[in-house]
Amino acid sequence: MTELPPSMNVGHRLTPSDHALLRKLRSHRHEPEPEIPPRSLGERVADGVAVLVGSWRFIIIQSVLLVAWMTINVLGWIQAWDPYPFILLNLVLSFQAAYTAPIIMMSQNRQNDLDRRMAAKDFSINAKAELEIELLHEKIDRLREEEILKLTTIIERLEARLP
Repeated sequence: MTELPPSMNVGHRLTPSDHALLRKLRSHRHEPEPEIPPRSLGERVADGVAVLVGSWRFIIIQSVLLVAWMTINVLGWIQAWDPYPFILLNLVLSFQAAYTAPIIMMSQNRQNDLDRRMAAKDFSINAKAELEIELLHEKIDRLREEEILKLTTIIERLEARLP
């Protein structure tokens, strides 16, 4: 049988380490994982605060309360407990910010951990898909090479029959 010229030999070849990785990735069937529930009361509270504070409902309610606070104190309808520079209001808002910011960061850290896990899972799925595609390339190239060899052999036989 005739050997293919080097130019016909296509270079999609998986290395032995690629084959080992592909076997390992094939052994793990990737099933969708349910979202990991919060593990502690603190995490549940942090997630709840992040959802609440990050909503339009919260912003609108807080804006209405701030306007009402300032209006009541400027007009003095009720005894003005916090006159114009609104020092008490600043203290209340600072207190709120001092507690909500770290709580929101706790929720974000937890979400980052979940995102990292999902990214690692996505990476392994993508690596498996890439290796499977390379393997398909390899098979198609091998089939093409076999077909070319068969055709070359047939042509040589036909040429040998010619006078």
